[in-house]
Amino acid sequence: MSKDDLSWSIPVMRAGYAGRGIVYLVVAGVSLYTVWAGGRAEGTSEALSSIRDSAWGIPVLVLIALGMLAYAVWRVVDATYDLEDYGTDAKGIIARAGMLVTGTLHLTIGILAVIALFKLSDGGSGSGLSDAVSGVMALPAGRALVAVAGVVTIGAGFYYLHKAWKRKYREVLASNHFTRNWDPILRAGVAAQGVIVTLIGGFITYAGLTADPEKAGGVGEAFSWLHEQAYGQILVIAVCIGLLGFAQFCFVNATHRIIPKVTGNDIESLAKQFGDKAKRGAKTATG
Repeated sequence: MSKDDLSWSIPVMRAGYAGRGIVYLVVAGVSLYTVWAGGRAEGTSEALSSIRDSAWGIPVLVLIALGMLAYAVWRVVDATYDLEDYGTDAKGIIARAGMLVTGTLHLTIGILAVIALFKLSDGGSGSGLSDAVSGVMALPAGRALVAVAGVVTIGAGFYYLHKAWKRKYREVLASNHFTRNWDPILRAGVAAQGVIVTLIGGFITYAGLTADPEKAGGVGEAFSWLHEQAYGQILVIAVCIGLLGFAQFCFVNATHRIIPKVTGNDIESLAKQFGDKAKRGAKTATG
């Protein structure tokens, strides 16, 4: 399929990343406000529900729902047509399979936005993740499936941390004054996302090992766990600020992400720009 045939995927990708950015902006922003007011940081579902009756709540929830649908479509199209050129070897297949999983997860967030929008929640105390884990556990070998899903999620969290440490995210961002100047914030955001995803993976794994779906937890449970540690309040605030950086990372991806099989390979990436700068500096130092 030609670049022109897939050009429609670019605006879908932009809408998806923008919606994802709004989600993290809401979760981190609401959580910081709640902590400042003397409460506890909130999870995704609670944060979305809390903005429902605000002056801007309905438009934001609509944008989130549409954005998450767009992001889910984008991940499926990206994985199917290998738009980011991951390849067909084992590593590439795993990466593309991961896209399908993340697409599904973000579609779930879109559903949560719709639930909050129309006040469809029954007010129960169980989390959506716990309910989903409970459903999987009812299947043959369900506990093993949940445990494996948890380990995979932990792996995804480590991948985010690795991507932040090695600055691998630079490889898919176009180089310009904006991405260069915001690079430290983008790095902190990716690292914060890695912390949250790793904790969620740990909760899911523990739920599978103990056959207790209630042990599974999302962002809210991750905040609660951090709060219970030494200097917990500081840790929660730091991660929330980091997630604001991840929201910025999503917005930057919406406007400056490079899609090789659609936009071509002639756009200089942030990684290449910094790499060339480092080489010039080394040449000057040794020259």
